[in-house]
Amino acid sequence: MAINNTEASTIKGYDQLIENYNNLVNKPNSPVKENNGVYQRYQNPVVTAKHAPIHWKYDLNPETNPLGLERIGINATFNPGAIKFEGKYLLAVRVEGNDRKSFFAIAESPNGIDKFEFWDKPIQLPQTEEPDTNVYDMRLTLHEDGWIYGIFCTERKDPDAPAGDTSAAVANAGIVRTKNLKDWERLPDLISNTGQQRNVVLHPEFVDGKYAVYTRPQDGFINVGSGGGIGLGYIKNMENPVVEDEKIINQKVYHTIYELKNGQGPAPIKTKEGWLRLAHGVRNTAGGLRYTLYMFMTSLEDIGKVTHQPSGYFMAPNYKETVGDVPNVLFVNGWIEEEGNVFIYYASSDTRCHVATSTVEKLVDFVKNSPQKDFTSVASVNSIVQLVDKNKGRY
Repeated sequence: MAINNTEASTIKGYDQLIENYNNLVNKPNSPVKENNGVYQRYQNPVVTAKHAPIHWKYDLNPETNPLGLERIGINATFNPGAIKFEGKYLLAVRVEGNDRKSFFAIAESPNGIDKFEFWDKPIQLPQTEEPDTNVYDMRLTLHEDGWIYGIFCTERKDPDAPAGDTSAAVANAGIVRTKNLKDWERLPDLISNTGQQRNVVLHPEFVDGKYAVYTRPQDGFINVGSGGGIGLGYIKNMENPVVEDEKIINQKVYHTIYELKNGQGPAPIKTKEGWLRLAHGVRNTAGGLRYTLYMFMTSLEDIGKVTHQPSGYFMAPNYKETVGDVPNVLFVNGWIEEEGNVFIYYASSDTRCHVATSTVEKLVDFVKNSPQKDFTSVASVNSIVQLVDKNKGRY
């Protein structure tokens, strides 16, 4: 819904603010010309800091803001959860203010590709007895119990930090649920005995009458230490979310795109072939950490059994996407599947949100028929040689 010029135009510069905002949200988004056949990128980010509504940032009363100055700055919009709800494509966007604090806000689009606009107000997240210092990266899951769950990272200061250490933090998974994405019920934070949990995703179906969650246990707030890897655990009651029988189902591996850590992205998509999964992997480089996206599949009969996993990444930051607050990062925690079409909502360099489109058929083909995980240069060369031999007479 484009903003109209009202009496608020009496503050200085408001007409230009309206024009700029309307031009941004009404700009069509076109596919890029080049693609690898697996997915389709688009020319423009779908949500940026400039998509933040004017009335979030400016006091529109000319008596209290006669100079028309911005009062509240928005630094970035990234790492969105995603869901199709009542015919609309909705993103639970992590919005970061100039004060470094993140919060969640719903952005809506009629087509999932462009025209994303934020709802009137950000989500007013209910608090536990120990308030969140910072929150981010909400995964939205419509569970078969009828609730839409939002699981996110809640960050608080480490109570055991040495005197003078103002950066040490403790991460855990916060949990909310809703029926309409407007009224949210806060549940207790995740209860786990395997370390800090900042990357938790709810499976959309019951497993033997229990809730299943994908975890990423780690020793510290940033460093995984002896932890890392994508875990799987079970919860009997979300109102007392104690994780039981937790085990690692997708390990971090030396000299791979997930050598340092990895984490489940959005909730998996159920297909005839298995549970289709999108994840992020982190590797060390001479220029710092590099985050890419990779895929794998698990069995329908055993959601913890990996059946297919390509050896390489699914998507990596292109040149433009490497630039941002945290460079060289792609991160994903939201996708939408409808009638075989898949909308993948990812963020680049902790700064902006993008969309890529594909189909279940293409993604399953990619996961099953790409060279499977093998961890040597010899194996990589052999895969190329085999393909060359197969293509003899066709090039």
